[in-house]
Amino acid sequence: MRVAVFGLGSMGYGMAASLVRAGHQVWGLDVNPGPVARFRAEGGQQDDPDPARLEAVVCVVLNAAQTEAVLFGEAGIVPGLGAGAVVVSCATVPPGFARDMEARCARAGVHYLDAPISGGAAKAAAGQLSVMAAGTPQAFAAARPVLDATAATVFALGDAAGPGSAMKAVNQLLAGVHIAAMAEALTFGMTQGVAPRQFLDVISKCAGTSWMLENRAPHIVDGDYTPRSSVNIWPKDLGIVLDIARGAGFDAPLTETALARFRAAAAMGLGAEDDAAVAKVYARQAGLRLPGEDA
Repeated sequence: MRVAVFGLGSMGYGMAASLVRAGHQVWGLDVNPGPVARFRAEGGQQDDPDPARLEAVVCVVLNAAQTEAVLFGEAGIVPGLGAGAVVVSCATVPPGFARDMEARCARAGVHYLDAPISGGAAKAAAGQLSVMAAGTPQAFAAARPVLDATAATVFALGDAAGPGSAMKAVNQLLAGVHIAAMAEALTFGMTQGVAPRQFLDVISKCAGTSWMLENRAPHIVDGDYTPRSSVNIWPKDLGIVLDIARGAGFDAPLTETALARFRAAAAMGLGAEDDAAVAKVYARQAGLRLPGEDA
């Protein structure tokens, strides 16, 4: 297929690379020229894509505003796509926004797959993501080569956009709360003489563990906050969760608490660090030094 991937961050780059490995012609696009140049050097197409010849557009940008800009903004790609092309939209967005994008794409003769992703940068690079997808049978069929190249598991959640984004909101609620809970537990343990390494070795084998604990706690133990997923992701994603919850008349106090922790981390200047850096909020408040921090 001829595929354009918009957004070459840690997830989008891995997806684009997986598509190249699968034998597709792939154009990588990003506002940052660095990853574009790197992708071209690693097998991406060397020129700019001709929208009329593209068969699929994979949108792996930050949020709804960026998704809308890519698809329908001043230089939006959808009006130039040929009939039958498919948009695979992977950003975390409200379900209502996904339904609106699907309707606008349909008016242009373009399929839209509501396809949020999960699994992190490593699984994106390996083509082993989980995709929470919803769309028409035609959208699924048009997107199948993209899904086959980038995902280990595709959950078909409905025949119209919206359910994929709803499920992603559920996932992000749990993921954000679990990261904050891991940070709280790890630093609480430190107040009781439990070293971070000991915490990880023991709790990862006990009932209190979680995927997020096992994935993020090592970053704290190593004192390495190179962003795999940044703190700044969570005010956005947990904010979407709370917006949806308020619309449903649903109280989500754990989400509100986790959101407050990530907002505090961002206010401390940690927004661009790995989201495990939320542990620094707890550490500062308790007068603790995390691994790798100076005395």
